[in-house]
Order: sequence, then C-alpha cells, then structure tokens
Amino acid sequence: FAKLCKGADTRCLHAGVTSSTSGVVVQVREKKGPLRAAIPYMPFPVAVICLFLNTFVPGLGTFVSAFTVLCGARTDLPDRHMCCVFWLNIAAAFIQILTAIVMVGWIMSIFWGMDMVILASMCHYVSCL
Repeated sequence: FAKLCKGADTRCLHAGVTSSTSGVVVQVREKKGPLRAAIPYMPFPVAVICLFLNTFVPGLGTFVSAFTVLCGARTDLPDRHMCCVFWLNIAAAFIQILTAIVMVGWIMSIFWGMDMVILASMCHYVSCL
C-alpha cells in the first residue's frame, strides 16, 4: 500500500494523503485482536445505548451488543461463525464484569462502548449495515 514519488516537485495522492516532496506515502491499518475485532457494527442509537449501559453497569452494554451479532450485525471477523463471534462478545462482557471490582473492567467497559460508537459512526458514513 505504498507508492513511491519520483522527482522533487512530484505530488503523490494515495488514500487521501498528499506529499510535496519525494518520498514514500504509507497507509497504516490497525491490527485488532479477536476480542476487539468481534465488536459489532451496530446502528448508531444502539451503540450509544450500549455505551450508556457500559458506563453505569460494566459489561452490560457489551452483553447487549453480543445479541446484535445474532441479529446480523457485521464484525471484523468475517471468517468466523456467528455463534463464535457471539461467544467472544459474551466473554468480553464477563471479563469486564469480573474485573470491574478493581476498576480495570469498568474502564475497559467504557472504552469498549466508545469503540462501539466509533464503529457505528464510521459504519453510518460508509453504510455497511
């Protein structure tokens, strides 16, 4: 995904990035673990509700989001079966619940909810549902 620009005055356009000098333009992609990749792309209002639930009851929003996978929500794990992705989300919810006593699960739960909202807003612009 890199394109080499030749010449000092050459302008390269690659994935929306412009360079005015010669060099390499690189596109960076985030590598996600299986739990993070299992977060479903939900409609924006559902993602906001899950964030709200995760903020006040750690793991509850993640638990609710697991059922959106069974309703056909897309994830970044297309090669995994729907039930496997469902159980990955249930596992993430239980990790958040069990570690909430030491505040780690509560913080993880809030970040998980924020990721749901970010994915939903990205999905809204691309219309991936």
